[in-house]
Amino acid sequence: MVALKPNDYKLIVAKPFSPNMAAEIYGVDLSQNIPDDQFAEIENAFLKYQVLFFKEQKEVPPEQHVAFGKRFGPLHAHPAAPTMAGHPEVFEIHATKDSKIANGEFWHSDVSCDETPPLGTMLQIHIAPPCGGDTMFNNMYAAYDDLSGPIKDMIGSLSALHSSEHIYKGRYNDRGRKDTDIDCPEAVHPIVRTHPGTGKRSLFVNRTFTTKILGLADTESEAILAMLLEHAEHIKYQIRFRWTLNDMAFWDNRCCMHRAIWDYWPEERKGRRVTVKGDRPK
Repeated sequence: MVALKPNDYKLIVAKPFSPNMAAEIYGVDLSQNIPDDQFAEIENAFLKYQVLFFKEQKEVPPEQHVAFGKRFGPLHAHPAAPTMAGHPEVFEIHATKDSKIANGEFWHSDVSCDETPPLGTMLQIHIAPPCGGDTMFNNMYAAYDDLSGPIKDMIGSLSALHSSEHIYKGRYNDRGRKDTDIDCPEAVHPIVRTHPGTGKRSLFVNRTFTTKILGLADTESEAILAMLLEHAEHIKYQIRFRWTLNDMAFWDNRCCMHRAIWDYWPEERKGRRVTVKGDRPK
C-alpha cells in the first residue's frame, strides 16, 4: 500500500479526524455503485486511517450496503445476532426505551471469538438520538508501539483464548433468537497480530471476548491481561465520534477496538451493519 496524503486523493476528500486515527470522507455517494478508481482511494484511506467516517450520505439501501461490503471481501455472518428480514447479511443495531441491552457497550473487536474474525465493520445510523450515542475507537497499533521492549518480547509468542458464551447466551432472546438457535464460538489468537494489509503489528486482546492467556498460570494470565487491557484502553489512544443522521462508519477490526456509549435512554438509536470476513490472525 502506498500511504497517500489527504491532498493526494483525486476522487475523494479524506479529512483527518484526529492526529491519532480516523478520517472523515467526503465526495462519495454510498447509495450508488462506486467506480473502481474511487474505490481504490477509499481502500487506501481505510488502511491508512483505520476508521473512515463517510459524511453527507443518503440512507443506503440494504442491497447497496451489502454490495459495498462485498467489494472488500466475503461477508461475515454473526453467530448469534438476528438479521434483517430479507437481508441475512445485515445486522440491525437497535436500542429503544424497552431494550435490556445495547450492542457494544464495552471495548471490543467485533466477534474476535471467531476462528477468522471480521476484517471490518460498516455501520450506518438511520435513527439517532437528539444527543449522545457516540462511538469510541482506539488505535491498537499505537497501543502496541508504546509497550516496553521486555513486555513486547514476553507477549510476542503468547496466544489468548477469545470466548463468547458469556456474551451471547440470552443476549438476543427478546429479539427472537433463543439460545438453541445461536452459536457461541471460541478461538485462540496471538496477542500480537500482524496486519495483512499494512505489515504493522498491533495488540489483539479486548475486554469483551478475551478471557485467558494460554500457557500461564491463572494468576499470571489475569494480571498480564488486566495490564494489557488497561494499557490499550488509555485515553491517549482513543477518539470519540458523534454521529449525525446517515453517517456511515467503517472500522478495521484488525487494528482497532470500539465501544458504543448507551447514554441516550429512553431515546432510540437504530442502524444497519454489514461486516466483512477477515483472515485468521497471524
